[in-house]
Amino acid sequence: MNIFVFVKRVPDTESKIRIAPDGKKIIEEDLNFVLSPFDEYAVEEALQLRATHEGKVTVFSVGTEESLTILKKCLAMGANEAVLLKDDAIETYDGLRTAKIITQALKEKFSDYDLLLFGKQSVGADNAQVPSMVAELLGLPQVNVVTKLEINGANGVAHREIEGALEKASFSLPAVISAQKGLNEPRYETLKGIMMAKRKEIPAVTVQDLGLGEEDLSLNLILMKIESPPPRKAGTIVEGEASETTKKLVNFLREEAKVI
Repeated sequence: MNIFVFVKRVPDTESKIRIAPDGKKIIEEDLNFVLSPFDEYAVEEALQLRATHEGKVTVFSVGTEESLTILKKCLAMGANEAVLLKDDAIETYDGLRTAKIITQALKEKFSDYDLLLFGKQSVGADNAQVPSMVAELLGLPQVNVVTKLEINGANGVAHREIEGALEKASFSLPAVISAQKGLNEPRYETLKGIMMAKRKEIPAVTVQDLGLGEEDLSLNLILMKIESPPPRKAGTIVEGEASETTKKLVNFLREEAKVI
């Protein structure tokens, strides 16, 4: 079974994000970057499927050379190979651009696959668009936000949590699956894996190698401005006897919060 996993380098969710003066990008200096958490579930699922069905796990990332760090992490977790789809553009937040690069790579260079795994979204852009776009561009079946995955031969069943119920979707391979939290428990890298990953050469395929030009990758999304969320207002404490506080609370909800 040949499994491809697509991952992304994102700012650590515990880092303090600073916005650049132009308001259109974040300041990366002194910012810690990590493998997107949902992508870890995708990598782990690929490794577990390989253990059951044998085969090979190859991890891809679209981005600059800085993305080599997270590809090394995936190798240390146990992936067989890694490939950098090199795109020197800064974060565009345009999922279609990324999807086009991935699709072209799969059509031109890496067509031998049985399953494409993604995290349900990156915690950087948070668009949750790329898996569905890739599936549509390739004409493949897809199931998103999957919490359980079963593969049997050329077919599979994916479980999704929906409002008040569990949904099961059947599909044929090859297919696109995006991983949700709860699909598994991602493993830590081993010391042996880390040492092997350091020695592993990661090939880079540029967008030019794929035959993509500026017109092919023109942005369909224009970023106008990035803003930090407004600071939360201090809470209001209502004190006094129950009969008094009830009136104060109702008045607050009606006059200030305007929720009743």
